[in-house]
Amino acid sequence: MLTKLNDIELRVIGCLVEKELTTPDNYPLTLNSLVAACNQKTNRDPVVDYDESDVESALDSLREKNLAYVFYGSTGRVPKYKHILPSFYELGPAETALITVLMLRGAQTPGELNQRSGRLFEFEGLGEVNETLDSLANREAPLVRKLGRLPGQKEVRFIHLLSETEFDDDEYQEQAARTVEVAAGGLASEILRMREDLDALRAEFEEFKSQFE
Repeated sequence: MLTKLNDIELRVIGCLVEKELTTPDNYPLTLNSLVAACNQKTNRDPVVDYDESDVESALDSLREKNLAYVFYGSTGRVPKYKHILPSFYELGPAETALITVLMLRGAQTPGELNQRSGRLFEFEGLGEVNETLDSLANREAPLVRKLGRLPGQKEVRFIHLLSETEFDDDEYQEQAARTVEVAAGGLASEILRMREDLDALRAEFEEFKSQFE
């Protein structure tokens, strides 16, 4: 049975893995660095605003679940934090990269995962991404699940299964459809406004031209 994590724990463990792979010189992370990583406005979905107490509570819980621990080093006095996600879930480098991006950015297509995981692991192509996703999905205790296609998308999407909150695919589809409708409505309004502006310019031009006839 999988060890499930809440939203803050997922963000914290995802950030620890990401920073170890992308900025190893600054790893392990202090509490302040980890809070900043959790609240980044790039490469995160959703964007959050956790404070130190939120992150510290999540770290305590992750330590109890044997997914993180405190590291002081030989000379450092400030506590720093490390993860043990790959060994805990028996993940290889490619699997770790995909799980991390899914934890940090939610449901994604294989193409999106291929594009967004490059800083964590260099896949040879989309085929290797799909093979890795299949290996994660076909475990005795699956770590990812395939979802349906969103409106306008050709690729299926995948989510991780480490969240303690059950993912509702139907609700997600409905939200996506509403988003598409809102975007389409906004585009239609913009087109209408542009047509009105063009009509006004034409009228002004005709009036200007009539002065010389």
